[in-house]
Amino acid sequence: MSCKRVFLVGFMCSGKSTVGRLLADMLGWQFVDIDKEVERIEKMSIPEIFKIKGEDYFRKRELEVLTELVKGEGLVISTGGGLGSNPQAMKLMKSSGFVVWLRVDFGTFLERCGKDPSRPLLRKSKEELLKLFESRSKIYSKAHLELDGTIDPSLLAKNIIHACRNYTFTL
Repeated sequence: MSCKRVFLVGFMCSGKSTVGRLLADMLGWQFVDIDKEVERIEKMSIPEIFKIKGEDYFRKRELEVLTELVKGEGLVISTGGGLGSNPQAMKLMKSSGFVVWLRVDFGTFLERCGKDPSRPLLRKSKEELLKLFESRSKIYSKAHLELDGTIDPSLLAKNIIHACRNYTFTL
């Protein structure tokens, strides 16, 4: 396979972790969830990081973790919704591997996420969330591949493998 790492981007609850684990298993690669890595390094949950150190600190840490991960190979990397919408991170991912946007509509996001207390951004109003959803989608759309995040996760993983095998990387 020509790609050495796959990055999954998309809004909260788009299926990045679910699809990422399946994809890594199918490829025999390691799965890394950047949010979980930041929590492990910081020894606290994301809500705690937001509360104690702030969102800006969290965003800086997730970008640092990504910068380290692009040095590895045989990785499926699930990015947090904010990291995937960071133009600097998107540029780094696209130059380091195959980037896949798992796209869901706003209604599906609301249905899947509900009022998950582990997601600090869900404290925003529905209108604020929609605005965030739309602005992040503009960056996600720069991914190499866009897939419908509502279809079966196993099928999504197979589609990603097929696309990655057939993608010609140019620098």
